[in-house]
Amino acid sequence: MPEEKVYRIGVEATMEVLGGKWKPIILCNLRHGSLRTSELKRQIPGISQKMLTQQLRDLEALNIVDRHVYNQVPPKVEYALSDYGQSLSPVLDSLCNWGEQHIQTLQAQGEAVTLNVD
Repeated sequence: MPEEKVYRIGVEATMEVLGGKWKPIILCNLRHGSLRTSELKRQIPGISQKMLTQQLRDLEALNIVDRHVYNQVPPKVEYALSDYGQSLSPVLDSLCNWGEQHIQTLQAQGEAVTLNVD
């Protein structure tokens, strides 16, 4: 029997799912619909194919992301937030909104920072 995992505060469990540089960015990109791996890679400059694949596998194993394989040639694979993953939408929205406000604060302080939303 595996040892019981004990959390001291709820955010520990959240960060276990969302932790790292790439997972929140991947999830924010999937908030508005399913995307192919190549589309995700284009929307996330700087992530390697290997890292994207690993992060998607991790999120799929946690039932946060669904992977849909279409039976066609060439193969087509799409990723989307699962129903359970959709429950993260308010958290992701809050993170995005706070980040936008933070960028505005940095700009008001004279820092050279830009939000480039496509």
